[in-house]
Amino acid sequence: MDIKAAIKRQQDILAQARAEKRDLTDAEEKEFNDLQEIVDGDKSNTAAQKAVAGERKRVADISALCRDFNVDPTDYISKGSSVDDVRAAILDDMKKNNNPSSVRVTADSGDKFRAAAAEALLMRAGSAISKPTEGAKELRGLSLKELAIEALESEGISNARRMSAQDVFDTVSRSFFNPTAAFPAILDTAINKKIVEAYNKTPTTFDKWTTKGSLSDFKESKDHEYIIGGGGDFLEVSENGELKSDTPATATFPTRQLKTFGRQFSMTRQAFVNDDIDFLAKLPGLYASKAKRTIDKQVYQTLMSANKIFDGKTLFDKSHNNVLDAGSAPSSVSIQQMILKMQHQKDPFGEAITVVPANVIVPVGYEFVLATIFGSTNLPGTSNNDINPLYNYPVGVVQTPVLNELAGSAAAPWFLSADPFTANSIQVDYLNGNEIPILRRSEKAGILGFVWDIYLDWGINVRDFRGLVKNPGVVIK
Repeated sequence: MDIKAAIKRQQDILAQARAEKRDLTDAEEKEFNDLQEIVDGDKSNTAAQKAVAGERKRVADISALCRDFNVDPTDYISKGSSVDDVRAAILDDMKKNNNPSSVRVTADSGDKFRAAAAEALLMRAGSAISKPTEGAKELRGLSLKELAIEALESEGISNARRMSAQDVFDTVSRSFFNPTAAFPAILDTAINKKIVEAYNKTPTTFDKWTTKGSLSDFKESKDHEYIIGGGGDFLEVSENGELKSDTPATATFPTRQLKTFGRQFSMTRQAFVNDDIDFLAKLPGLYASKAKRTIDKQVYQTLMSANKIFDGKTLFDKSHNNVLDAGSAPSSVSIQQMILKMQHQKDPFGEAITVVPANVIVPVGYEFVLATIFGSTNLPGTSNNDINPLYNYPVGVVQTPVLNELAGSAAAPWFLSADPFTANSIQVDYLNGNEIPILRRSEKAGILGFVWDIYLDWGINVRDFRGLVKNPGVVIK
């Protein structure tokens, strides 16, 4: 018996039992399982695999089409009808009855099922869904195996409910790289939503003072904002006078470049069989959070680094006029010194510019000191009621433990950053502006389970030194 005949006989067995509204007899179940061995066949037989895949696709397509028009697909499947034959039969029936409005058309029922199933998984994993998709609450109580069975049945695999957990796992594993397969798509949707949720909720501080940019590729590119500048002052033009030409100067280009960062994680066979929903509740969000925290750490490593920037000097160099000679803890005096440093900056062509301070960036330990400095009407630490010039000064306070971690037992530096509209500092660039980690199904030898890659493309780039001032700081006890 060939594969097509075996599948047809399986359908006949199921159709007979369904018509008589009963379960399969022992003899029928044994015959069905024997036929399944023929269907599975020799895995090295490419022609057989194609035949199986083609028959499954026919069954799935007919089931989906009949479901859209509220039609029983059993007869069409058992008779070996093609999808085109079924479509023509449905249209003929609509014409004869002359009542197309009675047909319930749900062209996106497959998509709705997948969306509902993904939300059901998320709700089981503890995520709050404000307006669940229709059917999500009903699917919420299903185990991973049961949900996989629902997905297989939606694709026309009618014997899924009689499969063991191992058989269900093997079946959905074989379809893991099929882009139209339901169960992998459900997992992808749920994991993607968990990634977005976790990434957006992860607390970081780099995004409070850096700028965000977009690059379209991974090539090193020049920051064209610095191509032209240093033009001469505008000159008075007398009546009928001529405008005098000017040749703008050019400055050194900062460069920007992206790199790819990522990890790989999996849902094991044991997690599937044991219905371990913690996989979905924890792993994707863990890696999404780690991606954002990695960016956060790299930004502060850039602040602490002695690497040279676009002009061949370190970010904080005396020639840049953006670092204090001696380190100190935050005080009214030290903050004013840093503000004055920033306000005395000049553009790349020696012209005075107005730089507006925006944030004081400090390690953990100075938050309450700064609250006193900026919140007291009188100068802190004095007894003669001197007016505090920094009272309600319009700067924010950004406190991060990353600076403590990077400093270790040494002095912990702290910084003043500028309003980026007045002077640039550090920018985080993303590929095409996408800052959410990307999920991709992957295949890894030796892993018995489903494997995904999670990655993100970003670059930490110094655009200018004029938007930052450094205080070398002191050891925090």
